[in-house]
This record gives sequence, structure tokens and C-alpha cells, in this order.
Amino acid sequence: MSQTTGTVDPKLLELLVCPVTKGPLSYDRQAQELISEQAGLAFPIRDGIPIMLVEEARRLDGGEKGPAL
Repeated sequence: MSQTTGTVDPKLLELLVCPVTKGPLSYDRQAQELISEQAGLAFPIRDGIPIMLVEEARRLDGGEKGPAL
């Protein structure tokens, strides 16, 4: 049995967009997050699965979870 590395399939990253703005996302490998600069949100990646729920996103301005809009 192989160990889960937490990496995300590059093909999946090409397809994903921000659920708020429909804009592009950048991948922060070290933080395991997908970043939407336009929305000011960072979406977590858990066990290699992007969690694209606004309620689970971290605000880039350091505030609480949820939309920065």
C-alpha cells in the first residue's frame, strides 16, 4: 500500500477555478493551499483533495475563515 503524499494531480489544478470569482488559482505547495488573489482566499488541500468551499477558505488578509468580499 502506498503512502499518501498529499500532492495534487497537475491536470486537476489546470481545471480548477475560484468558486467565488471563477478566476485562476495558484498552488502553494508548501502551505498546501490553492490561492485566489482576486477573492483574497486560500483554499486548503487535505490528503491531496482541494476543498473548494468558501466556508473552509482562509482569508489572505489574516482574518477569519470565509469570503473576503
